Amino acid sequence: MSFDIFLQHLTNGISLGSLYALIAIGYTMVYGILRLINFAHGDIFMMATYFAFYGVITFGVPWYIVFPIVILLTASLGMTLEVAAYRPLRNAPKISIMISAIGASFLLENLAIVIFGGVNKAFPTPEVFTGVVQLGPVSLQKLTFYIPIITVIFLVALLYLINHTKTGMAMRAVSKDHETAGVMGIDVNKTISITFGIGSALAAIGALMWGLKFPQIYPLMGVMPGLKCFIAAVIGGIGNIKGAVLGGFILGVGEIMLVAFLPSDYTGYRDAFAFILLIVVLLFRPTGIMGEKISEKV
Repeated sequence: MSFDIFLQHLTNGISLGSLYALIAIGYTMVYGILRLINFAHGDIFMMATYFAFYGVITFGVPWYIVFPIVILLTASLGMTLEVAAYRPLRNAPKISIMISAIGASFLLENLAIVIFGGVNKAFPTPEVFTGVVQLGPVSLQKLTFYIPIITVIFLVALLYLINHTKTGMAMRAVSKDHETAGVMGIDVNKTISITFGIGSALAAIGALMWGLKFPQIYPLMGVMPGLKCFIAAVIGGIGNIKGAVLGGFILGVGEIMLVAFLPSDYTGYRDAFAFILLIVVLLFRPTGIMGEKISEKV
C-alpha cells in the first residue's frame, strides 16, 4: 500500500472517529452524572436525522435553518426523555432505571416505524457539503474534511462550558454527589436536564453529519452506531469526556484500517472489531484508557 493511499484511509478513519466521538460524549456525560447508560441515545441520534429530513424535504425549509432547529429539537427530546423516563426512577434500584432506558429505546424505534415508515429514505445533501478537497496527494470529500473540524470546535466549546462556567461547575458538583450539591443550592434536576440536553444536541450534530456521509436513514439506524459509540466511551473511560473522544478516534481509525489492510474476504468482520477491542481493553484496563483506577477497599 502506497503512502498516499494510507493517508487517504487515515483521514477517512479520523472522519469516522470524529462522528463516534461526538455521539460517545453523550453517553459519557449522562453516565458521569447519573451512573446511567442511556440506551436510548442511539435512537435520539436516529430521530435527529428524521427531523432534518422532513424539515428540508417535506417543508422545504433551507438546510441552514433546519439544522440548528434540529439540534434544538433533539436537545428538547433528550430533556423530555429524562423527565419522563428517568427522573421518576432516580431513587429506585439501578436495574429499574436501566430497564426504563431499554424501554425508552424500543419506544423511540417503534414510534419511528409507525410515524415515519420502515422504508429507507434518502437524506438531503446540500451542495456545500459535496465536492472534493485536494490536500497534497490526498483527495478528500469536503465532508470528510469538515467533520473533524466541526468535532474539535464543539469539543472545545463543551470543555470550556464544563470547566469555566457556573453551569459546568454545577454539572461537576452533581457528578460527585447529588445530595451535597442540592444542599449547596444547586438545582440538581435542572443540571441533569441540561446534561441530557447537551448530550442529545451533540448526538444531533453527529446525526446530521452521519446523514450527510451515509445518506440513507431508517428507524433502526441508531442501533449499531449507538452500540459502537457506547463501546468507544467505555474504551476511553466512560465518564471521561476526553476519554470518549479518544475511544471514538481509536474505534473509527481502527475500523477503516481493518477494511484497508485485511483481505476483502474479512472486511465483513468490521463490526466485530469494535466488540473484540472492547473485550481486550476491559481485560487489561477495566476502567478504560483514561478512566480512574479503582482502589480496593480493605
